[in-house]
Amino acid sequence: MKKVLVGGCFDLLHFGHIIFLEESKKLGDYLVVALESDENVKRMKGETRPIHSQKQRRAMLESLRVVDEVISLPPLKTDAEYGALVKTVSPAIIAITEGDAMENKKRNHAALVGAVVIVIPKIHTPSTTQLTKLLGLE
Repeated sequence: MKKVLVGGCFDLLHFGHIIFLEESKKLGDYLVVALESDENVKRMKGETRPIHSQKQRRAMLESLRVVDEVISLPPLKTDAEYGALVKTVSPAIIAITEGDAMENKKRNHAALVGAVVIVIPKIHTPSTTQLTKLLGLE
């Protein structure tokens, strides 16, 4: 079985997320989503985030037919902690989008078990951050 690993916040699911997950799944047989903790989302995105709790975000992702497994991450803080997760999941591929700010770190993690594949170019659709601003949630 060829596992594909993706990671992220997935706070407000939008078109870009769906295309990314669908294209990632095409690279293998089993799609695993590493879902960031509420604490890490707040640290990365700001005090008004996440909009949905990790439990809610997990339920949304699990409802998608393309997702095979969701791992609710604890508040990871170091590269070594993320590396340990990658070793545990042991994916053949870590899928990312073009311009992923963490691409270099993900490539280092992938060297432990598989490869990084850029599955889609940046999709020109509002991001979660842009949507929260439009809705007056930030």
